[in-house]
Amino acid sequence: MKLHWNEIQPVDEYTACLGGTMHETDRRILTFLYQPLLGSTCFSLYMTLWAEVEENRLCAQTASHYHLMNFLDKNLQEIYEARLKLEALGLLKTFVRKNGDLREFVYELQPPLTPEQFFNDGMLNVFLYRKIGRTHFLRLKEFFADEVAYTDEHKEITKDFREVFSAGPPPLDHEVMEDSLPPEGKLYVTKSSSKGILLKVDQFDFSVLESSLQGAMLPKSAMTPAVKETIVKLAHLYGIEPLEMKNLLLTAIDEKDEIDMEVLRKSARDWYQLERNEELPELIHLVQPAALRTIQNKPASKEEELMHYLETTSPRQLLIDISGSLPSSSDMQVVEGVLFQHKLPAGVANVLIQYVMLKTDMKLTKSYVEKIASHWARKKVKTVKDAMELAKNEHRQYAEWAQNKRKPKQKATRTEMLPDWFHEEGTAKAETPAVDQELEAKRRALAEKIKNRRLKRQVTNSDEEN
Repeated sequence: MKLHWNEIQPVDEYTACLGGTMHETDRRILTFLYQPLLGSTCFSLYMTLWAEVEENRLCAQTASHYHLMNFLDKNLQEIYEARLKLEALGLLKTFVRKNGDLREFVYELQPPLTPEQFFNDGMLNVFLYRKIGRTHFLRLKEFFADEVAYTDEHKEITKDFREVFSAGPPPLDHEVMEDSLPPEGKLYVTKSSSKGILLKVDQFDFSVLESSLQGAMLPKSAMTPAVKETIVKLAHLYGIEPLEMKNLLLTAIDEKDEIDMEVLRKSARDWYQLERNEELPELIHLVQPAALRTIQNKPASKEEELMHYLETTSPRQLLIDISGSLPSSSDMQVVEGVLFQHKLPAGVANVLIQYVMLKTDMKLTKSYVEKIASHWARKKVKTVKDAMELAKNEHRQYAEWAQNKRKPKQKATRTEMLPDWFHEEGTAKAETPAVDQELEAKRRALAEKIKNRRLKRQVTNSDEEN
């Protein structure tokens, strides 16, 4: 995740707008369906921006982010992250314009999905079910459902326009049509529809999927935009690779040679529970939650810079920065176990990943990772700082765990590689293994490599935005 002080400052101004009129039903949907997923900070931010827009208008008055910080009693990092979550769930569009040293933001609120769209989304409904449990989930479904007023026995007798009104005068002239357009620079107040959760189609390798489907009884026309969107959601939700997705698609072909998306969703759920032997997945933070961060302001030292990096980077991105390539599915399964099963925050997982990889020749040994993760979970480690301290204090114990996994002990000693933060002034020399110059150089080179890749990624993202 980018550093918030590079993206936004308290003095930067913002204007809250609506993507279309919203009503009391939208408020109930946000309260009961979205709030359990978003959390109180995101929910408060959305409701505050909505309240700033005057009734029957589309935009509010401009204000600075100091206003939001004081009003919500949150720091700018928390507001920035809440904004990103709203964007990711399709509830907010953000636009920015530079004005000298300052930025001018437009926050355009998007309406939530309708109850029907939400309960058939395939991702949001699964996350909500996992979050609140079956009993409350079914209660909410009943709350947003109602009896159908008419049945198949009723016959529609609605009249159309021509049956009620006469032909009237000739069609309206060109001048009237022009005068009916909205004033320049303005839009008519209207009801807009939600686009739903934001997932990019290019995040899934459709080229591999399409190659694997060659020769299968599935016409290309079956891969509609709606089907592709569902595939991306299911792949992200359940961690399904293209070749596995192929088998699920083939089970969902109906008699019209089309993809039955409900069957596809069910097949994906069954596959996940059979493959992972787990309950449905839950929504987790991809980076360390703001409330569990140690570094809230700009880092003042290299140690703080590293801590901030571990707090604002996803475990997946950390693996990419270390290796320079996409992580393997086996490595990601190890990481998922740390996040899902042991419930370690993302930043703590990053400390564990870095420690283990530098200590075991850049490999994520599943049993070793899980043993330390289980230990940290019992210790209730929640912050990056605590994870670093615990790793330093209990290094000897972890070394014994690793040694027990090897073959009979050898007399020759092995020089160990450890993260830079492990070797600090004040650490007892007796507890720190000797590190020769070659391994020290490798450690420094790895740290420099990660730093360079981070800088390159930031420059690339900046160029794309400009």
